[in-house]
Amino acid sequence: MLNLDQLATFVSVIEHGSFTAAAEKIGLTQPAVSLQVKQLEQQLGVRLIERVGRRAQPSPAGAELIAHARRILAECEAASEAMAPYREGSIGRVRIGSGGTASVHLLPRAISAVRKSMPGLEVIVRIGNTDEILRALEANALDLAVVTLPASGRSLEVEPFYEDEMLAVAPAGSAMPAGGPDAAFLRDKVLMLYDGGNTRAATDNWFEASGVGCEPMMEFGSVEAIKELVAAGLGWSLLPGLALKRDTAGALVTSSVRPPLIRKLGMVMRRDKHLTRGLREVIKCLRNVES
Repeated sequence: MLNLDQLATFVSVIEHGSFTAAAEKIGLTQPAVSLQVKQLEQQLGVRLIERVGRRAQPSPAGAELIAHARRILAECEAASEAMAPYREGSIGRVRIGSGGTASVHLLPRAISAVRKSMPGLEVIVRIGNTDEILRALEANALDLAVVTLPASGRSLEVEPFYEDEMLAVAPAGSAMPAGGPDAAFLRDKVLMLYDGGNTRAATDNWFEASGVGCEPMMEFGSVEAIKELVAAGLGWSLLPGLALKRDTAGALVTSSVRPPLIRKLGMVMRRDKHLTRGLREVIKCLRNVES
């Protein structure tokens, strides 16, 4: 029978590129890590790791084994999670990765609904850009991702679940054109745009589809920072409607644009992900979040 500790150590060496880094990550000494890999190689009768310069890389046999090893370890983790409801005071954990806007303005509503049905569920939210989140998901460091689409990966399954209209945003007192501004109108404004991933790509594509070049005066990685700057009268922006639902300070004017600009949010999981009760409940509550 394969030894799970040895498999986990082998995977860690490959993912971190060295025995030393793997040892630091899993809390063992470097000789102990080397011994576990050697014992696994002896049991299987093949060489699993080769050194290329200072980096440890899988041999052809190791490259084939690592896919099996990850599935085995994932199934073992899923089995452990499935036992959570039977442990006193515990009904499991769900790890969610998301972008800043969804984590602030959408996830709290879903998590609040989950808490009502499963008060003891541990929900962990990690914030990052789409690429970081999807890498963590593929590595099984996250159970679910909520990201702006598109999202792709050979091992991933994507479910669109929320449409978020992008809105023109201006300082209070600004005049919006009847029917909303178009790309040509916004081009002549001092524009401050979000520079994050798919949301920015959707904005750029909207300008390009209208035949209008977009050269923002400023770019920021925070939607909330842009809202404050617009409120201070420093310019206009295009922002997710999700981030503008609770703007009650009266410092902003918002409007749909022509043609409408919609970004889609999706739930992303590994295709082989075991659906625990807690994960199923989170997915259900996300599907039920109202636009």
